[in-house]
Amino acid sequence: MIDFKLDYLPTMPRDKGARIGCIGSGFIMADCHLVAYRQSGFNPVAIASRTPANARKVAEQREIPTVYDTYVELLDDDSIEVVDIAVPPDLQIGVMREAVKRRHIKGILAQKPIAGNYGEALEIVTMCEDAGVKLGVNQNMRYDQSIRACKSLLDRGYLGEPVLGTIDMRAIPHWMPWQERQGWVTLRIMSIHHLDAFRYLFGDPTRVFASVRKDPRTKFDHQDGICLYILEYESGLRASSWDDVWTGPAREGAESDIGIRWRVEGTEGLARGTIGWHNYPDRNPSTLDFTTTRHPGYWHQPRWEEVWFPDAFAGPMAQLLVALEDGTEPEIGGRDNLKTMALVDACYRSVEEHRAVEIAEIMA
Repeated sequence: MIDFKLDYLPTMPRDKGARIGCIGSGFIMADCHLVAYRQSGFNPVAIASRTPANARKVAEQREIPTVYDTYVELLDDDSIEVVDIAVPPDLQIGVMREAVKRRHIKGILAQKPIAGNYGEALEIVTMCEDAGVKLGVNQNMRYDQSIRACKSLLDRGYLGEPVLGTIDMRAIPHWMPWQERQGWVTLRIMSIHHLDAFRYLFGDPTRVFASVRKDPRTKFDHQDGICLYILEYESGLRASSWDDVWTGPAREGAESDIGIRWRVEGTEGLARGTIGWHNYPDRNPSTLDFTTTRHPGYWHQPRWEEVWFPDAFAGPMAQLLVALEDGTEPEIGGRDNLKTMALVDACYRSVEEHRAVEIAEIMA
């Protein structure tokens, strides 16, 4: 029998009252984190950003009672138990260094990428562990409803042993101004979602081969525009993604053909789906269709009303709060996320050296 009640929603904490301090007031915080937190009944009580006027605007919009002029002032508020950081990756390590000094802070949710490279990420993880602070990472594609539902199918064995997993992204992201000073765009900002999703679904690969070219639309200098990569697993499984941020001249007058599709083929079943975030702010739920030898001759099509942006952003905070309640490691803990960061860095090394790179090379 097929159980259609798939586990596509995050586990919620028993107590949602933990006092959350928010650092950053850009789009991700204002329109994703805080919207999802309010929907879920979480308790954001303070906000600060490098632009205090914008922090005050977001506080009024999202009913945040306290605004601090600096993040240091927010961190000094000893009533705050959890800090939610959503700042550019090159600034995140500095905020972390201050946050772990405060004994009243028990948990930190860090925006992905947690840092600009694996070495900085390891420093962040180590400093949180040394301070006894639980660190969660906002790798929120793991909470996209179709990806989470596919994981449920895999865990129940409906697809058998995974053989091939693919993601075909044809979408035009909105690059942030801070990315220009980084010199990179897609691998560490967009592809990191897909690489982490593959890890979530299938575990850790042995090696990766990546190839990139510049995106014709992105005007500032960058290395990784359009990105293609293949992950190799010891089991024989292969996973691959085409992260096409050009998609043709859709912004320059031609018709558009934009969409994101994923597919998982197993020895006993097949799952395919779509990701709906590219239609934001329209609410376009991601989808899942699957067929299995356990119920031959049918395509099953479970559906839901929830969407990735912003609903799924409750998941990363929920898993951190659950970990604090239960004394466990967060589902997307800092130590686990190091493996995603290593995989991203392996992609960059593969591009530079034109070869497949073992993930162990980065983590050595």
